[in-house]
Amino acid sequence: MTDARTQAAIETVIRMESARLIAGLAHYTRDIGLAEDLAQDAVVAALEQWPADGVPRNPGAWLMTVAKRRAIDEFRRSAELQRKYAQIGRALAAEGEAVTPDFDRVFRDEIDDDLLRLIFTACHPVLPVPARVALTLRLLGGLTTTEIARAYLVPEPTIAQRIVRAKKTLAQAAVPFEVPGQQERPARLASVLEVIYLIFNEGYSATAGDDWMRPALCAEAVRLGRVLAQLAPGEAEVHGLVALLEIQASRIPARTNQTGEPVLLLDQDRTRWDRLLINRGLAALDKAVSLGGERGPYTLQAAIAACHARAFRAAETDWPRIVGLYAVLVDVMPSPVVELNRAVAVAMAYGPQAGLDVVDQLAAEPALRNYHLLPSVRGDLLRKLGRNSEAQAEFERAAALTGNEQERRLSERRASEAAAESGGNEAPRA
Repeated sequence: MTDARTQAAIETVIRMESARLIAGLAHYTRDIGLAEDLAQDAVVAALEQWPADGVPRNPGAWLMTVAKRRAIDEFRRSAELQRKYAQIGRALAAEGEAVTPDFDRVFRDEIDDDLLRLIFTACHPVLPVPARVALTLRLLGGLTTTEIARAYLVPEPTIAQRIVRAKKTLAQAAVPFEVPGQQERPARLASVLEVIYLIFNEGYSATAGDDWMRPALCAEAVRLGRVLAQLAPGEAEVHGLVALLEIQASRIPARTNQTGEPVLLLDQDRTRWDRLLINRGLAALDKAVSLGGERGPYTLQAAIAACHARAFRAAETDWPRIVGLYAVLVDVMPSPVVELNRAVAVAMAYGPQAGLDVVDQLAAEPALRNYHLLPSVRGDLLRKLGRNSEAQAEFERAAALTGNEQERRLSERRASEAAAESGGNEAPRA
């Protein structure tokens, strides 16, 4: 009987190879759904044989060989796919029955190309964003449907339906399994980066549930970003995104206290920030800039994050520079949410009234009508100005709008603190 440690090691190896396996099979079959089924068959075979025989020297090649043999069996049963059968049969015959040393190089070179194709396919704009996220986590992250559903607090059947529909949509739309050409590439790459960014954000500030963060999602997004950077080293915004995620992830240990309650940026113990992640992020930022991406949206956000990372104390933060970077970001990527973040920087650089003036201009924005951070930011600025009863009302509104339990408790606590401070100490309005 296999001990638990050996079984866990085998499962880790399989998860590491899963995305490359599916990518390679999708290249051969041109069918992502079939590729995933074949990969699952190979995984089952591995779980049956490896505990007794040991993990092979090249587990990815072993899995690929088994899966392609299953593919041949599948194609044999379909006369319509004889051409594909012959193609795969020739490839398998050329590789030989045993995995040769040359296969290591062929496997990695070809499969890395296929992995990039799989990333672009899973994040294709023909799919709605929730489907892109679910399919990416399933095919590239190796997460099970249960794990994805648990991470997003969504019923498992809902996630399963998203994945099934996504694969059907790709098939019906005849989406080619390829890296897009130069003309289409910017839009397609933007879709890929958006998916990875959204996965990270859901882990960094969960939109619902009892926990403020889900670090496992952050870790998966960082891993996907690093993979993409290796596959597309000449894309500046890929490195910009990686820089942003690395630097933001460095704060995770300090973002909650021992009871899981949120700790806001200015109150965090910066000695708990992960300096290794910060250094990796700063290196990725330098790479993005060297490739001419200094005005890319992700690179600009990474530059803002870097200003915080370089300040060993909150008081040392270069807020005027952050204001300037936000001004460029607003120009490049107009957004009321970006404007709200700029307002916070303006308040820190030039005083709470200057920041409040910017926030008040955003009050009528439809996109921010139910955004809990608008009243939260406004409440914070009002409190700093001594207008505590107004601040209390804003914090109470923020608590009512958020779907996250920890964030709701934070806003309620801040409302109580504002109420306690407002007793006879209300500052006159300007």
